[in-house]
Amino acid sequence: MIRICFVCLGNICRSPMAEFIMKDLVKKEGLEKEFLIESRATSDDEIGNDMHPGTKSMLDKYNIPYERHYATRLLKSDYDKYDYFIGMDDYNILSMKRLFGTDKKVYKLLDFTKDDKEIDDPWYTHNFTITYDDVDKGCRALLEYIKCKDK
Repeated sequence: MIRICFVCLGNICRSPMAEFIMKDLVKKEGLEKEFLIESRATSDDEIGNDMHPGTKSMLDKYNIPYERHYATRLLKSDYDKYDYFIGMDDYNILSMKRLFGTDKKVYKLLDFTKDDKEIDDPWYTHNFTITYDDVDKGCRALLEYIKCKDK
C-alpha cells in the first residue's frame, strides 16, 4: 500500500483539495485499494474545522467527490504511517523537516511537475481556481511518478 499525506498550513484549503483530487484520480484508475490518502495541517489554527467553502466549490465544479472533512494537525508520530508527505509550499516543507528531523519522505507537490513554484494559499489570495489548477497538475504528476517508480 502507498500511503500519502498532503500537508498545508490549516488543512482546510490546499491539502484537503489535494487529498480528494488524488483519491478521485486513483479511483478512476482502479487503484483505490492500493492507496491510503489523507491530509494534515502544520498549525493548530483550523483544527476540527471543515474544508473552506472555496475548496468545496472547486471540487463540486469538477465533480470530485468528498466527504465531511475535519482539519487535523500533523504529528511527529505520523512519520511512520506514511510513505510520502506532500507539502504545498516552502513553509510547509520547513515545518515538516523541523517536526520530523529529516527531509526523507518530504516533498513539495509541484516538484513532481516542471514548475519550480509553490501552490498559492487561496485563504490569502482568494483565487481557488489557480490553486485548483496547480493542485490538480501536481497530483497527476505525483501519481505518474508513483506508478513509474513501482514498475
